[in-house]
Amino acid sequence: MPAVRDYQSDKTQLKRFLTEFYTDSNNGKQFKYSKQLRDVANRDQTSLTIDLSDLSQTDQDLSDACINNSKRYVDLFYEAVQELLPEYKDKDSVHKDTLDVYIEHRLLAEQRLYPADAPRADRNRFPSELLRRFELYFKAPSNMKSVSVRQIKARSIGNLVCVKGVVIRATEVKPLLQVATYTCDRCGAETYQPISSASFMPIEMCQSQDCQVNKSGGRLCLQTRGSKFVKFQEIKIQEHSEQVPVGNIPRCITVHAKGENTRLCKPGDHVAITGIFLPILKTGFKQISLGLLSDTFIDAHNIVRLNKSEDEEMLADELSEEEAAKICEDDFYAKLTCSIAPEIYGHEDVKKALLLLLVGGVDKNSRGMKIRGNLNVLLMGDPGVAKSQLLNYIDRLAVRSQYTTGRGSSGVGLTASVMKDPITGEMILEGGSLVLADQGICCIDEFDKMLDQDRTAIHEVMEQQTISIAKAGIMTSLNARVSILAAANPAYGKYNPKKTIEQNIQLPAALLSRFDLLWLIQDRPDKDSDLRLAQHITYVHQHNVQPPTNFTPLDMKLMRRYIALCRTKQPLVPQELTDHIVSVYVEMRKEARVSSDATFTSARTLLGILRLSTALARLRLSSMVERDDVNEAIRLMEMSKESLKPRYESMQRPKSTSDQIFAIVREMAPLDGPRVVNFQEAMEKCTRKGFTPEMFNECCKTYEDLNVWLINNARTKITLI
Repeated sequence: MPAVRDYQSDKTQLKRFLTEFYTDSNNGKQFKYSKQLRDVANRDQTSLTIDLSDLSQTDQDLSDACINNSKRYVDLFYEAVQELLPEYKDKDSVHKDTLDVYIEHRLLAEQRLYPADAPRADRNRFPSELLRRFELYFKAPSNMKSVSVRQIKARSIGNLVCVKGVVIRATEVKPLLQVATYTCDRCGAETYQPISSASFMPIEMCQSQDCQVNKSGGRLCLQTRGSKFVKFQEIKIQEHSEQVPVGNIPRCITVHAKGENTRLCKPGDHVAITGIFLPILKTGFKQISLGLLSDTFIDAHNIVRLNKSEDEEMLADELSEEEAAKICEDDFYAKLTCSIAPEIYGHEDVKKALLLLLVGGVDKNSRGMKIRGNLNVLLMGDPGVAKSQLLNYIDRLAVRSQYTTGRGSSGVGLTASVMKDPITGEMILEGGSLVLADQGICCIDEFDKMLDQDRTAIHEVMEQQTISIAKAGIMTSLNARVSILAAANPAYGKYNPKKTIEQNIQLPAALLSRFDLLWLIQDRPDKDSDLRLAQHITYVHQHNVQPPTNFTPLDMKLMRRYIALCRTKQPLVPQELTDHIVSVYVEMRKEARVSSDATFTSARTLLGILRLSTALARLRLSSMVERDDVNEAIRLMEMSKESLKPRYESMQRPKSTSDQIFAIVREMAPLDGPRVVNFQEAMEKCTRKGFTPEMFNECCKTYEDLNVWLINNARTKITLI
């Protein structure tokens, strides 16, 4: 590559590239950039993206020059496109904005007042930035690797760079002055001042020929309608936690997004940004205080949202019907459940609850009253039962999530804090973890270690899905449509069966009632399960994969796409299931009234059943809730309550499965009159309690052989003898 490039010849090559580059397809040659130029000329398109991979196919040296001297070559591309546009314009624009009308009138006035060959000062001519009605951006070549914020050094200044990180702040979109237009109060001449830095010095005295000859000393007034403004947004990104060296803190970098690149990302998003690395020119007192130092920023050209674990684009393509049908094969519910954290042994029902948490229920809005659809789950258990590992997996799997710990987060850090905007100096709100996880999941580990005053900040979020703020003169309500997944240890570190459940949990009832499912995972010694668990852990430790199973677990990418497809469904509860749900809820209230356990059964429990049922219907990609969905939702609710009940293994002999089913059926029999129980109702109740139909049929056969009860041939009635 020559030391000094001839920019005029490069401009000619760029023109040739824009007009002649094509790709082969089934329909013949597709002139990629000619089509875009025609759309830009006819005002059907506002931004033109140049893929440098295409340019490298034509001229590798020119492509390298565009990467190494991007700012100059962007201007060259602008000039080339501006010269080519008149050739491609084949219709007049119907919709004209203020600037169109302004420029048209000024051009007519120029032709009338000044002869075509009369010399004019540069300041009194239309600058190209004012006449330009399109934006031009570079797209990095496919072989260009993304780097972390820490790896961008001074040698990259002026180059095209691609950086990955997490968006921690995105300001409001505001207008940025690009060309200032002034009018003289004496001669009426117009002066134009292109602005390329963050600050500028307005021109005060008119420099037109009339004022110079007459020495009238006309003063200039800024005309906002004749000036050009562009959309501007400042984004701050921070490097990923895995890219931070040992003992260091994460670094941040500022990104300036303009025009069509604004509003493409929100705080909390994982992004890959391609742009030009440039220094910020400071003036005045700031320059004196900084001395020779200079701040830097990235002028964004391309912003792509990423998934947090892989380097793929965020849900770039939807799931096809064939892939969805492949997932929805026989026993797909169990397959999806086992695909969640397959390296962790057991916890089938807990994994089912986490799967439904990812899918979520359906929100209901009726005349201003909102009923949330998001599920909240609390995992409470002994140390070493993989609670934190489950939370970490869900944090990686969810498209949008935040992970925090009880001691590492304050009430302000979870909700929102008031701080001063570094650009404008105004007081602004900075969203916390719950706001950043809006429409996603917030995983809170060590939930029991949180201070009580910090924990109360979550109460409003868990039910109303909003955060109300009244601080520093700012009174507002922020959206926090988030599912809470919390993990906690019992009050004594390990669950103590000799204490009551209130003494073990020690969380307020107002908070516990807001959790749809509350799982207590106990670590009980059992020879068979301990042996299988130890074999599972040693296999994973040795091979870094889960032991072989009947089917291959789905990978994260496919799971994400399937869950995104599920979340588009809006299932309804049919009328015939309403009576069934009501009767089940009334029965649960009756059981809670007579039993001594501390599980709080309220109207929130009924809403929890409806949320779980709609989530199960979404999982089947169905638009209607079925009876099996309701039964499975009630079974999960019952199993979570069952996990909270104390078990005294040492005091009495454990009941067998048949004995437990017999006790349920015996309770259903009326005390007076014939002791007859409906067979189908008994099976449904046992299914809700966590027993399978096979267990129920085996129990029926066992007790029929013992002549304890009789079952008719149609298998509709059970008569107790």
